[in-house]
Amino acid sequence: MTTTLVDMGSQGAGSAKDADFSAYMSARQPALYRTAYLLAGDHAAAEDLLQTAFAKLYLSWDRIRDREALDGYVRRIMVNENNSLWRRAWKRREHATDTMPETGALDTYDDGMGGELWSFVQTLPPKQRSVVVLRYYEQLSEAEIADVLGISVGTVKSQASRALAALRARAPQSLHPHQPGDDAR
Repeated sequence: MTTTLVDMGSQGAGSAKDADFSAYMSARQPALYRTAYLLAGDHAAAEDLLQTAFAKLYLSWDRIRDREALDGYVRRIMVNENNSLWRRAWKRREHATDTMPETGALDTYDDGMGGELWSFVQTLPPKQRSVVVLRYYEQLSEAEIADVLGISVGTVKSQASRALAALRARAPQSLHPHQPGDDAR
């Protein structure tokens, strides 16, 4: 990430709160930026999303008792903020074009920073995309995802199932292996 957020400890207050928050933010910013990028889909939006999440975290810093759960709290803020922004009509990511996208190359491991599969993940509805990002890119368990999103484990499973079905339907055959029964469709 090329820009950095304001170091809360250099604001003159010098309080323990500012020092603790600044230390947390410095230590966790790269990993949380990755999550923000995967949710938002581009670097500028990810920086804005992470900055908003850190600002909201700072406002709630004194009320948070379980410091071990901070990452989950920040992820929840980012998911909610991203979903809120995505609902706005001017923010929708669908764009009409005159040309079809290129097809062909087989991707290797997709870290979310590029690749053919990622273009399909970006087309998922916000809830499904959040589940896919948290499950397959952040490697969280279904229970952890349910906790972060404030939904049941069953909802996580159904959203993941729907997302994977949509990805299979949208992705060209070259991105997923032939499975028995495919010819019967």
